[in-house]
Amino acid sequence: MFRIVDAAFIPAMVVISNGAALRWIPIMKSFACVFALSLLPGLACAQEGEARPNPPVLKELSTEFPKDAQLEARVLTATLVPGTLVPGMTSPWHTHATPVVVYVVEGTFTLEFKDREPVVRKAGEALLEPINVVLRAANNSQTETTKVVIFQVSSSNDPFMHPVH
Repeated sequence: MFRIVDAAFIPAMVVISNGAALRWIPIMKSFACVFALSLLPGLACAQEGEARPNPPVLKELSTEFPKDAQLEARVLTATLVPGTLVPGMTSPWHTHATPVVVYVVEGTFTLEFKDREPVVRKAGEALLEPINVVLRAANNSQTETTKVVIFQVSSSNDPFMHPVH
């Protein structure tokens, strides 16, 4: 009445002769239950891990964020492609009235200042640009593209940046 489905499962699985149903012997049921229960802690951790953010990429104190009644959050992206300007590519010299957070998605981002050493960040890193300081963004690589996400909170009538000539 019973036939073996797979020789590898001789002690575990048999099929009724019409092929309609599988039956598990008690040893396999016990193994399946133990195996399933052993996965529960891992599944719980995976679900908890999904709800938790990664540690901050940037954590910096500042008293320079605006304190208006109504603020506008701006999220921009920029791609600094090598070879479009020589050497590398830069933004114009400028200042910001409110802090700007830059997160580097790809490549290497350089923040150049007129009066101090540049700050360099690589993919996965971030920086907080200071306010009212003359600076410019740069991709100093001749071969590597740089992609960034830029975040700024300001009054809706404030421009993103103020060009410096």
